[in-house]
Amino acid sequence: MSDPVPNGVGARPADRYGATPGGRPKWLVPLIALVVLAVGAGVAYLGFQKYGPAEIEAEELGYTVVDDSTVSLRFKVTRADPHRDVVCFVRAMDRDTTEVGRREVLITGSEHGTVEVTTEIRTSSRSSSGSVYGCSATVPEYLRAH
Repeated sequence: MSDPVPNGVGARPADRYGATPGGRPKWLVPLIALVVLAVGAGVAYLGFQKYGPAEIEAEELGYTVVDDSTVSLRFKVTRADPHRDVVCFVRAMDRDTTEVGRREVLITGSEHGTVEVTTEIRTSSRSSSGSVYGCSATVPEYLRAH
């Protein structure tokens, strides 16, 4: 007969601590991988929504101060749907970047995705620059041709 081993010395670790054969459950690694993939897909979707291509993009091409009450602004507009009417808000600013004039410009649908537009903005005082404030596909009814 053999003597029992005191305090578990020499016993196998699995016998000592009650570990299950094979370690962790087999379903744990695929579950973690699935969660990581789902979170990654969610982050990619949100990033595309925020930083992806815009439906309407405007780019300033230049401006000319015509006189003390007028500035001429050239810009181009690129639309995802070129047949759709859009409105762009343009403005004129003085040296202190105070807005001295604003105008809404209707850009009607066309065959071309990108169109170049030149418009004049009436100002309350001498302007030193002109810019495109933004564009929208929500065109006010008063701008539409009847």
